[in-house]
Amino acid sequence: MKIALVFFLSVSLFLPLPGQTEKKITILHTNDLHSHLTGFAPESAYSPLSVNDDNTVGGFSRIAAIIKTEKESNTGTSLVIDAGDFLMGTLFHSVEIKTGFQLRLMKSMGYDITCFGNHEFDYGPEKMAAIISSSVKNGEIPALLIGNAMFDKKDGSDDGLEKLLSDNLIGRKLILTKDGIKTGIFSILGKDADGVAPKATPVSFAKQSSFAKKMVKEFQAEKCNIIICISHSGVLKDKSGEWGGEDVELAKAVKGIDIIISGHTHTRLDQPLIVNGIPIVQAGEFGQFVGRLSLTYSNGKLRVESYKLIPVDDKIMGDKNINLLIEEQKERITTEILKPLSMNYDRPVIETTFVIEGNEMGDFKESNLGPLVADAIHFYVNGNSDKGTDVSMVAAGVIRDKIIPGIQTAPDIFRVMSLGSGKDDIPGYPLSRLYVTGKELKSILEILQVAYKSKPDNYCYYSGLRVEYDPEKGLLKKIKKIEIIHSDGTAVNVDFSKKNKSLYSVTANSYMLEFFGIIKKMSFGLINVVPKDATGNKVKDMKNAVIDMDENKEGVQEGKEWLALMEFLGSMKDTNGNGIPDIDKKYAGTVKCFFPVKAK
Repeated sequence: MKIALVFFLSVSLFLPLPGQTEKKITILHTNDLHSHLTGFAPESAYSPLSVNDDNTVGGFSRIAAIIKTEKESNTGTSLVIDAGDFLMGTLFHSVEIKTGFQLRLMKSMGYDITCFGNHEFDYGPEKMAAIISSSVKNGEIPALLIGNAMFDKKDGSDDGLEKLLSDNLIGRKLILTKDGIKTGIFSILGKDADGVAPKATPVSFAKQSSFAKKMVKEFQAEKCNIIICISHSGVLKDKSGEWGGEDVELAKAVKGIDIIISGHTHTRLDQPLIVNGIPIVQAGEFGQFVGRLSLTYSNGKLRVESYKLIPVDDKIMGDKNINLLIEEQKERITTEILKPLSMNYDRPVIETTFVIEGNEMGDFKESNLGPLVADAIHFYVNGNSDKGTDVSMVAAGVIRDKIIPGIQTAPDIFRVMSLGSGKDDIPGYPLSRLYVTGKELKSILEILQVAYKSKPDNYCYYSGLRVEYDPEKGLLKKIKKIEIIHSDGTAVNVDFSKKNKSLYSVTANSYMLEFFGIIKKMSFGLINVVPKDATGNKVKDMKNAVIDMDENKEGVQEGKEWLALMEFLGSMKDTNGNGIPDIDKKYAGTVKCFFPVKAK
């Protein structure tokens, strides 16, 4: 089936008869906001209360202004919907458990409905329940849909979320009646989103199509005029350039849905996809656009009149009240997160005259940001940890933003590596270190050169390593030589024969190192890597592999990727004499990191 991406004024077949009353409906939508409350980048240039004086995009005060203008100017009914992953991505999410700020802010902005994405589970079900409870305790929030989530009767760690559902503070579906039109709305979380939400456990998710059919049946029994699915599943182009993805498959499989508001894949659709007559819309990422879908309902039929993406940029004068609330939250972030680290929200950290980027959905092999992050981890661990590390690595999928030319502050650097949490109050995945034999190191590198082809965010960048390989060779036979590169430039050859029992340390974030556990599965049982500690004992719990960055202090002082990046960038030279370090120009172009060096 060919899927059209078309302008809707040309596809409507229904025309109202004379005398029929038409009802106007406008849906404003966003997705994958990831707590981007302020505009970017760099954030130091963001000026939401003036126009035409910066190049930043996004910002909740600007989005609020758009929503207000649209609601005031639109005739008929207006709905404002977000398709999930509204949390996790900036320093603002780091204080959400205590404050429950963002959901209340979104309600103040005019949002009617949002839903759970995979990143709402980054802190686990218990802490997400705490965020929601804190939000509703302190004010109103948008209707929050949890869709096809299923709870574990035996495991109590999801009981908090389940109670919120039973107390009707969150829901699986929603029925709204406005202007005589009854609209049924439900949400789903897709298979891929579920697969990248390891901390959602024990919460699991029912099959999208089965759950959607159930919802449609219930809404039809309730005599709903319109059925909307908010789907955190997504759409993507395949290798042939045709549109596909889970939301396309959903539209093919389920009859009765009128509109799919899509999220998860961060896809910018300038016009909706039409699949089986169902429009699918998605508005990119990080609040750079607000989608506007204009509809007409008449004589039991829904017609799409027009669609556009509204740019959220410096042409928009932000809402003063929303901006004030955000500024107050910035102060709290500075007090609770940054000051204990001797940082300030607005203090310059580094500047650059060139873009540093790495996109796992784009040409990640040409990235200059991936190698920069890998080098930063290597610099940080070898400079602060007694044991140091031989190899440092980072996956494309955990690199969340690029660095835009200009003066960078702490929030700009945090956005690059913003995922995860540890056991302390500092946001970010903790850095962990494991030990493997030379043979196991070769096996890991061999598999990682295959893993990204099916899942691009598995593509890895390395520091402290040099490899010779032949891409023409078969599976597990490509790598010919491995060298560990020390800080002084000296190279040590890695013997990857079975007789070599020497151990080599590998450092990455704790989430990344869990990948080692699935290598046996990916190699069809041919490879089994046994993660070890420095003494060669098997590491059974990855929590025990977290690096203690200061063993002289009580407890484990966790290191974080974004802190590594801050320290590495801060160590660079000030080349223009303005007192702010400049990013080394060796990162200005493509940085060859680990591959490719073809063996002769």
